[in-house]
Amino acid sequence: MNPPKVTDEDYINFIIATPREVTATEAERVQPESKDAPAHDAFTRLLQRLEPDAETLWQEAKTQIDSGGGILVLDDSTLEKPYSERNALVYRHWSGKQKEVVSGINLITLLWSDGARCVPVDYRVFDKDRDGKTKNDHFAEMLLEAFERGFAPALVCFDSWYGSVENLKLVRSLGWHFLTRLKANRQIRIGGSKLQAVSEAGLCGGDGTICWLKGFGEIKVFRVRATDGTSEYWATSLRQMTEAERETQAKSAWRIEMYHRALKQQCLIERAQCRRLRPVMNHIGLCIRAFVRIESHCYREKISWIEAKTSIIRDAVRTYLSNPRYSLLPTA
Repeated sequence: MNPPKVTDEDYINFIIATPREVTATEAERVQPESKDAPAHDAFTRLLQRLEPDAETLWQEAKTQIDSGGGILVLDDSTLEKPYSERNALVYRHWSGKQKEVVSGINLITLLWSDGARCVPVDYRVFDKDRDGKTKNDHFAEMLLEAFERGFAPALVCFDSWYGSVENLKLVRSLGWHFLTRLKANRQIRIGGSKLQAVSEAGLCGGDGTICWLKGFGEIKVFRVRATDGTSEYWATSLRQMTEAERETQAKSAWRIEMYHRALKQQCLIERAQCRRLRPVMNHIGLCIRAFVRIESHCYREKISWIEAKTSIIRDAVRTYLSNPRYSLLPTA
């Protein structure tokens, strides 16, 4: 049997370099000239041949992080697929970008950050029809896996979607602390008062209020004024946390949103022209591994992700400008 002509590294490098189109035919077109250059079928077979596995990501990501520090951030993002009705992983999900429910693939990520860097260390793809798992099931799986891998984060951060009592108890059982947002109707008790919705408890700003969360126990809650004039409610298991510290950690946790944007804009994770389960899963995994390489390079060179991607295209533009191929020619 002949060895495969392309490897996962070949596909990852194609993802890093290509500015827009992610197809097997485009991957064939951009190959360096050679008598034995791989054809598009080689890339198609690669996506079908590989075994989708988040463990490969971890083997690469663990060289980039300090598992004994930093924070872990867990969140999901919808990879929009408005024209892929037969895609194996497409469901209806909420899109923060569109502010409505859209057709797409839901990617759940566990990200490590020290405030400056952000490195994905684990991920899951929502596919309830096949594995029967909810987003909260994936949340628990990834945190337990991180514990087994020896993580000792200063905080685990997540939004209100994952702020259930069960998830908070899981974080506590692992010996970790959390920072999360609470929905306005969560029931708390301050001192000897009765249980009431957090939005009706009369919380002030400042360095937070020690409360009793129904079903969980003691937490500290911060009331934060949002940019639209409404209030947000943040909760932590760290009694000594101040508002300044909460704001700093919240900004670090926000880097997962920047990561989601980079996956879509720089790593083109939404652009795969495939529909079957295995190729789609492999494309997603390879795009995440491509991001780890971009992030590592940007950290060393002190440049942005956009600059890293643009610098590749800049060389092609420079080559074209030295010898323009298109000109205005008479047609009559």
